[in-house]
Amino acid sequence: MSIDYQRDIDAVQRIGAVPRILDVVCRLTGMGFAAVARVTDERWIACQVLDNVNFGLAPGGELEVETTLCHEIRQHREAIAIDDVAADQTYCAHHTPRIYGLQSYISVPIMLPGDRFFGTLCAIHTGTAKVNNPQMIGTFKLFAELIAWHLDASDQLDDATRQLRDERETAELREQFIAILGHDLRNPIASVNAGVDKMLRDGWTDRSPQLLGLMKDSISRMAKLVDDVMDFARARMGGGIPLDFDNNRAVAETLTHVVEEFRMAHPDRAIETVFDLSRNVGVDHVRLGQLVSNLLGNALTHGSEDHPVVVEAACDDNTFVLTVQNGGAPIPQTALERLFQPFQRGETPDAKGLGLGLFIAAEIARAHGGALTVASGDGSTRFTFSMPG
Repeated sequence: MSIDYQRDIDAVQRIGAVPRILDVVCRLTGMGFAAVARVTDERWIACQVLDNVNFGLAPGGELEVETTLCHEIRQHREAIAIDDVAADQTYCAHHTPRIYGLQSYISVPIMLPGDRFFGTLCAIHTGTAKVNNPQMIGTFKLFAELIAWHLDASDQLDDATRQLRDERETAELREQFIAILGHDLRNPIASVNAGVDKMLRDGWTDRSPQLLGLMKDSISRMAKLVDDVMDFARARMGGGIPLDFDNNRAVAETLTHVVEEFRMAHPDRAIETVFDLSRNVGVDHVRLGQLVSNLLGNALTHGSEDHPVVVEAACDDNTFVLTVQNGGAPIPQTALERLFQPFQRGETPDAKGLGLGLFIAAEIARAHGGALTVASGDGSTRFTFSMPG
């Protein structure tokens, strides 16, 4: 797991007591430099510093971790205190005092709950100092515990804030979800129910095939709603939309199939295609068809009937790019900013479904390692899906 070092620096910087602690440390020991450091097996970073001797290290500054005694403290998690390096049998030949010109040194570990090592509270001086005694080491440990308590409290507050924000977002999504799903499922269910009642009442008549066709359309619409809900759930749960890549099937074949379906369903609308695909591209063809279907449906619903919808696809050695463009008034900037969020439905009377189409299309793009973007203006709107491959 990667470490957010800037977050750690900011957390120490927010502790109002730390500058006073460093000042007290320097006054008690007579040392010229004191710091709170974030120490890992890879980095030593100063989070807060008091430098009265121009040591030259500011907050955010780094030392090579292997050159520091804090590196050893991270391993054994015990305090180190040296009054006079030259007279200390353990550290008189140590590389750290030689590198930094130190004569005295004290450092104690800052331990977070769960035996987690954060870093050290340390002080150094170019002269000797009386620090290797129980009173001084105990004082440093007390200060380190105070800093650790503040850091843990800050972590808990951040976690609580994040959980509250997530719960609010989840509650809002749940309310939207229940309201929209209830509304959109009610109509096809009512349609199927009415058709069944009529057939039970009238028996088989000349209108029965037509009724069955309408009922089948309603069932298909309900199935689409359920599929969208499942995709939404997969994306929101963090697992992402699963893919089944196929490098052998032609992408143009998948795109043409989707376009022909829409041409049959919308014979009065012009849909043009421009494909420049010199090779096969590894994609999940079912999901790619779903992405194109969502974009085409959006373009036909919201685009101008006087302009054709244009589907273009091309690839070079490294990239596959698909675009769907329609004419018409540009999408307002406020709508553009939330276009790929769930439950965003258009304002036109033809707007149907849960408002998950573009959200799912964007998730499919992301699952392919690519991205879905939109540009709208000058009488047209253009969605672009690009991916490496």
